[in-house]
Amino acid sequence: MSGSGRTAGKSPAWRKASALLGLIGLCAIMSIVSDKFLSANNLMNILSQIAVVSIVAAGMTFVILTGGIDLSVGSVIGLAGVLSGHAMRQVGNIPLAVAVCVLSGLIMGVINGYLIAYQKLPAFVATLGMMSVARSICFIITQGKPISIFPREFRFFGAGYLSDLIGDVPVVGATPVIILEIAIVFAVAWFLLAQRPFGRYIYSIGSNENATRLAGIDTDFHKLSAYAICGLLTGFAGLLFMGRINSAHPTGGVSYEMNAIAAVVIGGTSLAGGSGSIGGTLIGALIMGVISNGLNLLNVDSYWQGVVLGVAIILAVLVDIKSKRQNA
Repeated sequence: MSGSGRTAGKSPAWRKASALLGLIGLCAIMSIVSDKFLSANNLMNILSQIAVVSIVAAGMTFVILTGGIDLSVGSVIGLAGVLSGHAMRQVGNIPLAVAVCVLSGLIMGVINGYLIAYQKLPAFVATLGMMSVARSICFIITQGKPISIFPREFRFFGAGYLSDLIGDVPVVGATPVIILEIAIVFAVAWFLLAQRPFGRYIYSIGSNENATRLAGIDTDFHKLSAYAICGLLTGFAGLLFMGRINSAHPTGGVSYEMNAIAAVVIGGTSLAGGSGSIGGTLIGALIMGVISNGLNLLNVDSYWQGVVLGVAIILAVLVDIKSKRQNA
């Protein structure tokens, strides 16, 4: 039974180290070709840009470690934002609207987990269906029109600054709250996966679900929990997404499922489950952010970013497959 990413063999650590070296290499190249890359404002901009994807990817890591996948996260970002924005417009209560956003994501995650763990639907089928359901509900509620112009306090989680909390402190006070949120989410996720029995069970399910069940672990409950965590973080990401663009749009979050999965895979987590790390996922998200930012600095057409991302995913999966063959 696999205990954690540190005990899952040499290949996960090697993939994580490779991702880190790749990130360092990309940063070195970009610092040479663009004198704007290492500026404080640009680095802060990269972190802000990856916030939504990285938080969704943190939840996706739990799911993929069990050997599953969640294709609905992009639509759930949109749905969470639409429901929250609608609640804000109807009631005008900020705490209630925030709770609606986060809890709607959690509920969607629980439904996914229940269908997959207890009804034994393939994860691909269940989450693909939920992707369609969530997106359709977005259009039903909004009739295709965005809900926009929210109060500044409601946008705090996605567009606020630490100065709003601690005053105008030089450097620190100018830091977006969204970066602090990334740090908190990944710290908690690391604690759950690397320091708690829950994390060991998640890794074990991905490595060998039948053996884990025979060892007396409630695999169904833990798989449902993984999807619930993914849904919870996706709902929270929806709040950030809405705050940044000041709009709850029915098409919000489109393609974010691809970006989240890419961050997890590029960071060294195996799509087959059982190996990987939350730290690797953060590195993967940073790699994607640096690539996107670098292409923008070099004035490369934005359409090419999808090509680069797709190639990065293919290469990451090829590395995963080859490493598994070598360890077999």
